[in-house]
Amino acid sequence: MSSASSAPPRPGHPVDHSTDRPADRAANRSADYPTERPTRDPASPASPFHFAYLASQSPRRQELLNQLGIGFELLLPDADEDAEALEAELPGEPARLYVERVCLAKAEAAARRLMRTGRNPAPILVADTTVALGATILGKPSDAAHAIEMLTRLSGRSHEVMTAVAVVPAPGVNGYPSSFDASAIARTVSISTVRFAALTREQIERYAASGEPLGKAGAYGVQGRAAEFIAHIEGSYSGIMGLPLFETAALLRTAGVAF
Repeated sequence: MSSASSAPPRPGHPVDHSTDRPADRAANRSADYPTERPTRDPASPASPFHFAYLASQSPRRQELLNQLGIGFELLLPDADEDAEALEAELPGEPARLYVERVCLAKAEAAARRLMRTGRNPAPILVADTTVALGATILGKPSDAAHAIEMLTRLSGRSHEVMTAVAVVPAPGVNGYPSSFDASAIARTVSISTVRFAALTREQIERYAASGEPLGKAGAYGVQGRAAEFIAHIEGSYSGIMGLPLFETAALLRTAGVAF
């Protein structure tokens, strides 16, 4: 689609969201909005957008947006952008601060990308997910052996899945500045707890050999084959997948996205 006035795309296939109970979502969301707010008059409703830009290559996030019927266009890194460098950990950095920092860095990069391209203005949705086992951050495994190492550590234990979500308002629209302004970004972090059953070496190696752990924080996907490993979830199922829908929908509506 080429403009904010074009019709929203039709939803895709829904994802199982049955365990994402409202009470769990309410208990696990925490809105960390910036203290300095934009200059737009809060009494004036935002002009509606029929889509948002999604600055993520994740098919799971695309599926989740389709589940709610939210129109989106991809806003992916240019060839000369080092997206992986944004995910580098700082020594001793707590998992929550890490995922928030990475998400905001991706939001800034996406905002500047949109301004460079000259595409039609619309809000930008950015997210980042990490897995924390105690004080240890478990990112994306580099290969199958690394995935086996991560899954062995998760076996029989509980861990946290943190997904930070940020929405950059459409530049130059509804009173927001046309240049990048970090204080205008609304964001939140969804934190859920997942408990793995005790896994056998055979189970771990078979799952690692499937290739599914690659590209996923913590070396597993809750919506895939690893579902058989998960004994208990407390929090947001969609947040564990990579995009907490309750929080995401609220942020997009506030930014003026109609769906």
